[in-house]
Amino acid sequence: MRQGRGDGFREFAEGRSGHLYRSACLLASGDTHLAEDLVQETLGRMYLLWGRVSRIDNPAAYAQTVLVRAFLTHQRRRSAGERPVGEFPESGAAAAGSGSGPGDPALRLTLLEALGRLAPKDRAVLVLRYWEDRSIEATADAMNTSSAAVRTRTSRALGRLKEQLGGSISEFAGL
Repeated sequence: MRQGRGDGFREFAEGRSGHLYRSACLLASGDTHLAEDLVQETLGRMYLLWGRVSRIDNPAAYAQTVLVRAFLTHQRRRSAGERPVGEFPESGAAAAGSGSGPGDPALRLTLLEALGRLAPKDRAVLVLRYWEDRSIEATADAMNTSSAAVRTRTSRALGRLKEQLGGSISEFAGL
């Protein structure tokens, strides 16, 4: 019985870990070490619940919810604001000056840096709404808040991101 449970979880973890990692990288503003920790914590929590997973309608969506909540919990910790770096990449429009599209590394770094300057809940709402393509209701459920709060936070977070990027996000991205 225990072996079957482990095999089912292993298959789930192998299938979802890449997606969880990409989402965690966005939440962590490109901090790959924190992203790995968040994914490991998420998968650990999912393993503990795996015996009851048949009662969960969508285990993949539930894992994303666990990931976001783990990230938000981490941000509330006292040391979460500390982030040692050797050098900062060039910021703003200067870094993306010759950017040609979404695959452009300079553009990617600039967007990650701008996401990193947002409040953790603002970052989480943008990742859930636009990266995960979740509905307002699903985002509200994942963040344990109301739909109205998600709409408000999304609007304000996009405004802050637009301010940081200096104008229209679509112009900045070359869309």
